[in-house]
Amino acid sequence: MPLDIVVVMDPIASIKIAKDSTFAMLLEAQRRGHRLHYVVPGGLGLAGGEAVARAAPLTVREDPRDWFTLGDAAQRRFGDGDVVLMRKDPPVDPEFIGDTQILSMAQRQGAMIVNDPQGLRDMNEKLGALAFPQCCPPTLVSREAAALKAFVAEHGDAVLKPLDGMGGRSIFRAVAGDTNLNVILETLTDSGRRLAMAQRYIPEITAGDKRILLIDGVPVDYCLARIPQGDEFRGNLAAGGRGEGRPLSERDRWIAAQVGPSLAARGMRFVGLDVIGDWLTEVNVTSPTCIRELDAAFGLNIAGLLFDAIERGPVTAASR
Repeated sequence: MPLDIVVVMDPIASIKIAKDSTFAMLLEAQRRGHRLHYVVPGGLGLAGGEAVARAAPLTVREDPRDWFTLGDAAQRRFGDGDVVLMRKDPPVDPEFIGDTQILSMAQRQGAMIVNDPQGLRDMNEKLGALAFPQCCPPTLVSREAAALKAFVAEHGDAVLKPLDGMGGRSIFRAVAGDTNLNVILETLTDSGRRLAMAQRYIPEITAGDKRILLIDGVPVDYCLARIPQGDEFRGNLAAGGRGEGRPLSERDRWIAAQVGPSLAARGMRFVGLDVIGDWLTEVNVTSPTCIRELDAAFGLNIAGLLFDAIERGPVTAASR
């Protein structure tokens, strides 16, 4: 039975379709005969105590010069038969939180939300990994510059980052005795007013920061290693990293097995794990990417796997 696929995303006119995972999902949904609806930016709201969206009918196509057509936008009430792809990029700011609260009401009205809005509110992508300490490198989260500085001194080499960044922005590497460390910490913590994360530097980053995709807690068989280029230590594709597809290692599968069931139970149906060497560093739940790169490298249809799961219905112990 056709479903109404309602997508909440950043402006569709500005995406790069060759790399956009949301676009891959839309193509697959359309191929299956589902109806697509594009929520205009800022279009979620409440009317008469019900969750609604200002949305336009959407058609997509694999054409880098002309990849979508929108119909006329109109208000629609969320309800049974709606599947909402919540794919807005971070930051998880007050507007993002407000949208997830509206989507929680949409969920109560019968819509299926991917990923679960309560989980999106609760799971900071940096802190979420720390729910699985057996998988993580030594890590400290603090507002206190002295504590963070002591962590760098203890481990000799560390990566420092804000809790709300994406794409490698505002990530620093510092070694013990670094004369810039004080100003780095002052900047990241806003002079002690904001939390920052310090993780022991993992030398295996030179071989790539691996993105492992999970669907209902089950890993795709291949990952995308994002390999730093030149004098850059960050592997993020947005920071110039080069993507290289690889099969999952035994350790990758072990990490996925540690993390996946818990995430699936919380309604996190499409998740990206970041793994460097043997260590989990982040759990990406807002708008994980790398579908298109892995599909192209290995002849996969990851969006197809996701829609197989969506069409089976909500996550249950049996479906995992």
